[in-house]
Amino acid sequence: MPNNAVVHLIDDDEGVRQSLVFLLATAGLAVRAYESATVFLEAFDTVQPGCIVSDVRMPGISGLELQRRLTELKVDLPIIIMTGHADVPLAVEAMKAGAADFIEKPFDDEVLLAAIRAALDEHDGASRRNAETARLQARLETLSPRERQVLEGLLTGHPNKTIAYDLGLSPRTVEIHRANVMTKMAASSLSDLIRIAIQARVFPE
Repeated sequence: MPNNAVVHLIDDDEGVRQSLVFLLATAGLAVRAYESATVFLEAFDTVQPGCIVSDVRMPGISGLELQRRLTELKVDLPIIIMTGHADVPLAVEAMKAGAADFIEKPFDDEVLLAAIRAALDEHDGASRRNAETARLQARLETLSPRERQVLEGLLTGHPNKTIAYDLGLSPRTVEIHRANVMTKMAASSLSDLIRIAIQARVFPE
């Protein structure tokens, strides 16, 4: 779980907000509370990375509508929906729309804490993976068109001679391009190059 993560708690019930703020703070989680989804959206420019815990039924903008708006804004924050028993269909709809989890009231404190930690861990892991993918894709951008063709040949399992024939090059020229590909992609072996290509999402179909 990232150390700087903040739990953004949205609930129109002041008693619930105070109780959950105390619970989360006691559990060592940084928390920021909002009395409505409208207030949260108004403060969005100052929102720190973390996750959102929102009641599903609130005056004005509901938890489900908040999720829709965040999706439209391409906000990459996991959201956990709190719901009453009668609102479970809404929670299911929220899950289908991408919510990380939903918690049915009344809930055990540990259930909520576990859901929050799981959402933060998953989000942190996804962020790291996305950053690594972007870094590898940046390496790909340094390849010349010919080096990219050689890379594609290597990824399909073709030996240098076959790649040379397919591209109308000499085997020696392919060897030079292959060495350049390995260097630019920071790959120590062909298997390492394949792993990098898969992670960079460029493995040919």
